[in-house]
Amino acid sequence: MRCLAAILCATLLGLVGCASDPARLPLGTSRADALQQLGTPTAVYPRPGGGERLQYSRQPAGFEVNDVDLDASGRVVAVTQVMNEGQFARDILVDAWRVPDVLYTYGRPEQVTRVSSFDGDVWQWRYLQANNPRLLYIYIDPQGVVRRWHMGDDLRFVPGNLNGDRN
Repeated sequence: MRCLAAILCATLLGLVGCASDPARLPLGTSRADALQQLGTPTAVYPRPGGGERLQYSRQPAGFEVNDVDLDASGRVVAVTQVMNEGQFARDILVDAWRVPDVLYTYGRPEQVTRVSSFDGDVWQWRYLQANNPRLLYIYIDPQGVVRRWHMGDDLRFVPGNLNGDRN
C-alpha cells in the first residue's frame, strides 16, 4: 500500500510540475503571463543591458535551476535549465566570477560547507546527469571570488553509503 501511495504521489507531482515547467514557456511570453504560469520566482535579477532574469530553483530538494530571461520590454527571450554539465565549463569563470555572478546563474546553493584544503566556502548544487544524481561544487574564497569548481557523484543516493539515507 505504501508503494502505491508513493507512485500516486509521484504521478501527481509530475503532473503539477508539467503545468509550471519553465522549459514549456514560449519565447515572447509577457512577464505577467510567465508569472501567472510559473508562479513567484525564487529570485529576480536585473540583466546587463536591460530586462531581468526570473530564476526558478528547485534547490535544495530538487535538481533544476531554470533561468527565464526577459528583455527590456518584459518579453521572454530565453529559458535555460542551467544545472547541466555541458554548460558548467562554458559558464563558470574561475578567478573572475564573484558571489553575485554565481547567484545570478545558479541561485542559492543546496548547501554551503568548508573543507580543510581550501580557505573559503564550498557551495553545492544538486543536478541530474543521465538520470544520475550529481553535485556541482564551487569554491569561493573569503573575498567572494570563485577559485575553482568540480562535479561529483551524489553519494547520498548510493545504497549502504555511510553518509546517505539507508531506506
